[in-house]
Amino acid sequence: MAFKFKMQGVLFCFLLTLFNTGALALDNKTKSALDHYIMAVMYDDLGETSKAIQEYKKSLRFDSQNALVHFNLAASYIKDNQALEAEKELNQAIKISPELVEPHALLALLYSSQQKIDLAAREYEIALGNASRLEPRNIDIYKDLGAIYLQQKKFDSAQKTYRLILDIVPFDPEAHFYLAHSYYGLKNKDTAIRYLKKTLELKPDYAEALNYLGYLYAEEGRNLGKSEAMIRKALEIDPDNGAYVDSLGWLYFKKGKLKEAKRELEKASKLLEDPVIYDHLGDVCFKLKDRVSAELNWQKALQMDPDLEKVREKLTGINKKQF
Repeated sequence: MAFKFKMQGVLFCFLLTLFNTGALALDNKTKSALDHYIMAVMYDDLGETSKAIQEYKKSLRFDSQNALVHFNLAASYIKDNQALEAEKELNQAIKISPELVEPHALLALLYSSQQKIDLAAREYEIALGNASRLEPRNIDIYKDLGAIYLQQKKFDSAQKTYRLILDIVPFDPEAHFYLAHSYYGLKNKDTAIRYLKKTLELKPDYAEALNYLGYLYAEEGRNLGKSEAMIRKALEIDPDNGAYVDSLGWLYFKKGKLKEAKRELEKASKLLEDPVIYDHLGDVCFKLKDRVSAELNWQKALQMDPDLEKVREKLTGINKKQF
């Protein structure tokens, strides 16, 4: 992300000209703050980060409530591998001007580098929300925001975000696809299918939509001929996609072709580490009366995602010999 705060090049020259000619009338305190700020940015541009940090700090002595200076000081601290100090300065910039985009965005990147994923997602969500108010018709911002909501499983917020996109660009296939995903997360499968169909009307070779709709048909055990055609078309576009191979394996399972299902699902597990694939493999192995392999695959699925309650129930059932 390009940081809008940083004054460089022509803007610097313009400020210095105003300053030197007296066209910009400033009190002594403001003048001192600006003097040190300009020096700090010049040192930043020269790669002299330590000197830049000292000048930003001097600028803040004269103007402690300047979010711009706190932000640039934080950026310099990051360059100098002082993450804790950078976090403090970014939080101070946010406290002063919470409506700004850049401090939240940089804090999100900082948290992400520290593997603080939930905190990073929260800051990025705020940054995108602020950005959307500044640029209410920028669909890229809304798409990023929608992706964050989906990642956080905030399906209602995601649905509202993708609907906003479609208000701006009604024929965007990607927005239709992720709106379908949002509705599926809200347990509204019929509406999800409707939007997937619309996605494919707009973009017939949309591999993810082909696979998704094909998988939903297979899951329901209906339209299996259409399901297979869609999944195979997705695989023609992306033959080594583990999710698509999993869909084909699951389709075979629904058709009762257990050996073919096991072959494809084992292939999928080598292409993609995903708990759903191991859950499917467990189901196939159980149907093939291989209870040991079924249990091992369900255990793998549960280790990867402890929230899979249905898998937990299968394991409980198999251990009690009741499944």
